[in-house]
Amino acid sequence: MAEEEKKENAIVRYVRDTRTELRKVHWPTRQQTWSMTKIVLVVTFGMAVFLGALDLFFGWLLRGIITKNFLYGILGVVVLVAILGAAYWIGQGEEA
Repeated sequence: MAEEEKKENAIVRYVRDTRTELRKVHWPTRQQTWSMTKIVLVVTFGMAVFLGALDLFFGWLLRGIITKNFLYGILGVVVLVAILGAAYWIGQGEEA
């Protein structure tokens, strides 16, 4: 008689393999977790403030350009040249 091989259920195999991998993980301590959480919160808050300031600046600049104020137009060109110069400078640093 030919013995029938039992096919293992895919879900059971997945759960067993997942538990095996989770046992290999080095979990951080509670103190390490809190320390890393504080770092993430500080960086997130800092980026929110930075991006908010950029938004205010560019909104102010665009409002001035739309009203066709000559000084805002010049400032817009200066900012554009500065951004393009920074992009070029960063690109040159990556090639080295």
